[in-house]
Amino acid sequence: MKVESKIMLGLGLFFGIIVAVYWFWGHDNTGSVMIFGGMLLGFLPGGYYWWWSRRMAARPEDDPEATQAQGAGVVGAFPATSIWPFTLAMGSFFVVLALVFGIWFLVPGLALVIWAAFGGVAESRRGGRV
Repeated sequence: MKVESKIMLGLGLFFGIIVAVYWFWGHDNTGSVMIFGGMLLGFLPGGYYWWWSRRMAARPEDDPEATQAQGAGVVGAFPATSIWPFTLAMGSFFVVLALVFGIWFLVPGLALVIWAAFGGVAESRRGGRV
């Protein structure tokens, strides 16, 4: 986690310098707020990774002298293909469309979201297709 924290904190520092230069040079509120958000998106996970890297045992990725064999392990199981993420995305899309085009889009959107939630939970508990 040390390498990841250095990368993210470095990105946060970079965007912090850029937002200071951009604000004093351009005086643009919109762009400054967006770059400031990018800075926070670097510092937030970077700080979290740094906090955990001090409390965890060293991983093979953190050792510059480690070999590839030391980092190898069990790959694990990957989930099978499923229709439920697509169903959830379409339901969310309809919910957002309800904000733009009318409240009547909310009914099929919420129905799809609830259906996808139940289907995904049932599929994960059974370990296969529903």
